[in-house]
Order: sequence, then C-alpha cells, then structure tokens
Amino acid sequence: MTPDQYCQEKAIQSGSSFYYSFLYLPSEKRRAITALYAFCREVDDVVDECTDASVARTKLAWWRQEVAAIFDAGQGNEPSHPVAKALVSVSKTFNLTAERLNEIIDGMEMDLNYNRYADFDTLRLYCYHVASVVGLCSAEIFGYRNPDTLKYAQDLGLAFQLTNIIRDVGEDARRDRIYLPQDELVRFGVSNEDILHSRETDNFRRLMEFQIERAESYYTRAFAALPAEDRKNQRPGIVMAAIYQTLLKEIKQDGCHIMRQRVSLTPMRKLWIAWTTWIKG
Repeated sequence: MTPDQYCQEKAIQSGSSFYYSFLYLPSEKRRAITALYAFCREVDDVVDECTDASVARTKLAWWRQEVAAIFDAGQGNEPSHPVAKALVSVSKTFNLTAERLNEIIDGMEMDLNYNRYADFDTLRLYCYHVASVVGLCSAEIFGYRNPDTLKYAQDLGLAFQLTNIIRDVGEDARRDRIYLPQDELVRFGVSNEDILHSRETDNFRRLMEFQIERAESYYTRAFAALPAEDRKNQRPGIVMAAIYQTLLKEIKQDGCHIMRQRVSLTPMRKLWIAWTTWIKG
C-alpha cells in the first residue's frame, strides 16, 4: 500500500463529513487534503486510544519528530509513517508548515491536560488548535487570492469543532470529558453530574440550544468574511458547512436528544448535500 493509498483508506474508514467535502476536488488537491486529514486522524487517535497519558505524550512526541522529518526529507532525515511520507510533497506544493502541523498536535496534547474547560475563551483556544489551524491549512490547499479568506477559514474551523462538540456531548461524557464551558453549565443550571449521567433536563436543552446558536453564529461570521473571488476555490469548506449545518438543524429539531444517541446523517444524504452544494458553487 502506497502512502497515498494509506491516507485514502484512513479517510474512507472514518466516514467523516470531511471526506464528502473534497470528493469533487482536482486529484492533486484531493490527494493533499486527504493526507492532511489522515494526519489529523492519526494524532487524534493517539489521544483517543491511549489510556495511559504518558504513553500518549510519548507517541505525540514521536509525531513531532515525524513533522520535523517531513520538512527535512531529502537531507538525510526521512519520515517513516505513511501519512508523513504522503505529506512530504504536499507540504512543499501547498505551503503547509511545520509550525501549523505542530499546532494541531498542541491541540491534541490539550486533551491530555484538560477534561473540563472553565469558559469559552479556554475552549476557543483548544478549538483553534484542533480545528481552526486545520481550516487554515485547508485554505492553502484549496487556494486563495485574498488574505481575508484566512479569517473565513479560521472561523469556519471553529464552527466545525463547536458542531462536533454539540454532536458528541454524550459520547465525550462516557470518556469523562465535558467540552461545554463550565461557567455556562452553571448559568443554565446544569451540573457535571447531569452530563455524566445523561440527564436531558429542560435546562440541558436550553444549554444546548445556546451552544447551537453560537455555532451557527460562527458559520455566519465565516461566510461574511469569505471574499467573492475565493468562493469557488473554497467550495469544499462550503460543502462541509452545508452538511454540518444540516446536522445542527436535525439536533435542534430533535429536541437536543444527544446524550444517549449520536445524531448523524446517512452517507447517501451527505453525498446528496455535497453534490448539490458543489453544483451551486
């Protein structure tokens, strides 16, 4: 299996909305975004699958060595992981930097340091590292002329991560993780125990409606910042936003019953949204 094939398999196996958003890209850009996505999945899996934090830290440190090797390739320091190998040519072609890849790893390390977030400012820093930086890297791959597009990419990444947090409240709680800001739980009269024991009270529903409203506001901010001349190149992000905004609508219409079940869209529905959004441009 070639490095590119490995990345492709990693993307397909995830079933992520991210995969559907770049189906219609030209082959070279699709290869690049697939490699970036596979990198994100690999470092995220380190934290999700390692029960020993010290082991996870060691593995993330190893990934930092792989990042260094990506940018030293050809000078006697070759990366060994297939994802890192796939990123060697990608990083040169699409202006991906070691700093940004390491910032993504920084975000994964935050999961080893925190399982609660005091307020939205703290959560926003986490979201920046694990999602906004990915958005900035993606914007480089998709292409842009106006630097305002980077503001769009950063806010869109934040919107995506807030959507993930809303969708995964129950799943995260079963791993003793609560990404909803602690001060907002207090404001809405929801306790950590309510979250950990899947109590879907009226207060919880109001809390989640507030979280959905904030996520939607970041989608609005992102698209307000997207320059018209870069809209065509940035269509993959627009596709993913269409899928994620549909998911948010489903969660809200369902009464925010997300503690015991994971609301999701079928692959066919994602494909339909992706195709129709891409055609609209």
